[in-house]
Amino acid sequence: MRNLIAGVVLAVASTVSHAALQIQSWSLDNGARVLFVQNDTIPILDVSIDFDAGARRDPTGKVGTAAMTNAMLARGVQAGGADDPALNEAQISDAFADLAAQRGNRIDNDRGGLTLRTLSTERQPAIAMLSRLLAQPAFPADLLARDKIRTIANLRENLTKPEVIAERAFNTMLYGSHPYGAQLTEQSVNAIARDDLVAFHAQHYVANRAVITLIGDVSRSEADTIARQLTARLPQGAPLPALPSVQPAKGGEQRIAHHSSQAHILIGMPALQRPDDDYFALMVGNYVLGSGGFVSRLMNEVREKRGLTYGVSSYFEPMAQPGPFQIGLQTKAEQADAALKIVRETVDGFLREGPTAAELKAAKDNLVGGFALRIDSNKKLLENIAMIGFYGLPLDYLDTWTANVERVTAAQIRAAFQRKLHPEQFSTVVVGAR
Repeated sequence: MRNLIAGVVLAVASTVSHAALQIQSWSLDNGARVLFVQNDTIPILDVSIDFDAGARRDPTGKVGTAAMTNAMLARGVQAGGADDPALNEAQISDAFADLAAQRGNRIDNDRGGLTLRTLSTERQPAIAMLSRLLAQPAFPADLLARDKIRTIANLRENLTKPEVIAERAFNTMLYGSHPYGAQLTEQSVNAIARDDLVAFHAQHYVANRAVITLIGDVSRSEADTIARQLTARLPQGAPLPALPSVQPAKGGEQRIAHHSSQAHILIGMPALQRPDDDYFALMVGNYVLGSGGFVSRLMNEVREKRGLTYGVSSYFEPMAQPGPFQIGLQTKAEQADAALKIVRETVDGFLREGPTAAELKAAKDNLVGGFALRIDSNKKLLENIAMIGFYGLPLDYLDTWTANVERVTAAQIRAAFQRKLHPEQFSTVVVGAR
């Protein structure tokens, strides 16, 4: 059965990606939102359920609570009656394996949730088990202690890596005291108690803030039944407290000593949230600036012309609140200043001039031609539709994606970049420079 799932995933993606996506959406009477794409060519069902339960909701002083809560959903479930006995971690894992079902966890700054892939013919017990993980987690104290030890061990190892040191310092510079800038520490992990997980789960894993995405071999009515089953035991949640606004970037530069022979450099500022009318102009423009690999300006100026790095790239990460624009590269420690100078000059020039006609055409051709690769697996397709649901994007977002790319003009790119990026507000972190 496992081989059957693996073998048919590409068939689902191929079938769906070559036709307009008919995304159906509705709300349940408990407030949950459902997005559904029917595909009955093969007997597979993919499910995602997300909540506003990401790291930005961590309690003060207890960074890691959201991630720990999410991970421990599958560590054990409480008994729910004669037909729902308590299960431990191994029994949960075995139950999904016996059904040839694949369960996953999702946690990032904004979202927390679970995913499921199952044969549609075996969906009932798989959905029943997933609903128990969501509604009846046991949060066993001994496994929490184990997970905390593992988390601290991983943290200690990561804090020896220059790329991790740079990323943590960069996030702190960009976001300060905002939750997006909070950093996991040994103290914050040690401060997390079982009661914190119970409280976080009760507050955030609630029916009226659930976003459920389903793709596969079920009907609309069956999808509605599944969504109701997944949220039937979840409580209604009170409105969440408003999070602080992301403050305008102050900019500046921070240099951190490290024995690495390479300097790790990050440059950027908070820039883009979902939804935003500038998104497509920024995406197309950034292909020219730094995400287009060897055809990008940054790669051409820093690597090809001067040999200062093996690779340099830039990206926008849109989030519920302004996510980062980031340029990243590594170079020899003694070349850090020279590389920084070229990067800054290249960005300044792009902000003034925007892309050339040839650069714009090449960017559009590549993005439009490569669009199918963005939805060429069930995992990618599920993630895209779940993103549409969670961030409130238009249901035709994927159907109109290539047309929106084609419509972008050089003037729109220049104007969007000038609105969102201000080099005097850029934060720069250099780890390992001499």
